[in-house]
Amino acid sequence: MRIGIFGGTFDPPHLGHLILAAEAHYQCRLDRLLWVLTPDPPHKPDQKITPLEARLEMVQACIKDAPEFELSTIDMDRPPPHYAVDTVNLLRQARPGAEVLYLMGSDSLVNLHTWHRPLEFIQACDAIGVTRRSDEEIDMAALEARLPGLAEKVQYVVSMILGISSAEIRQRVVSGAPVRYYLHPGVHELIQERGLYQ
Repeated sequence: MRIGIFGGTFDPPHLGHLILAAEAHYQCRLDRLLWVLTPDPPHKPDQKITPLEARLEMVQACIKDAPEFELSTIDMDRPPPHYAVDTVNLLRQARPGAEVLYLMGSDSLVNLHTWHRPLEFIQACDAIGVTRRSDEEIDMAALEARLPGLAEKVQYVVSMILGISSAEIRQRVVSGAPVRYYLHPGVHELIQERGLYQ
């Protein structure tokens, strides 16, 4: 069993998330991709985050018709802080024998040395799936020098579309700009119904 971990605040989840998740599932030959909703991300202490219940509903709407995806409540079911290294270790305990791949963006890879217990995190993962554009250059030698053992774990996930951001969608809602086609229809409906991001 090969499992992927796709963590985030998903505020809101958008088509970019779905495209990356689908590409990771395919390119990394995953059996399941777990969407791990983070209640209170330690690296965003000053950011106003939409209540967990609303974000949970949006993720559920986003993945309900995709059998290869699964919602994991592993971070929601435990007290903060929610560090990736602990999430990986807990999922390993819950699914013994599974290979675990952690999915992240190239920006997170470059800043991985600032994460909580980064070397332990690298050791806990069987692989690290890194999403990037086909024209993007990453200085892996410099990253490996800082975090030995990283290079052998990295598997790139190349995608055509990476330009959609949750922050920009929130700003567009506030300004009245169109967001419908950046979102799963179920997510767009929830944002409209609940008056989110107004």
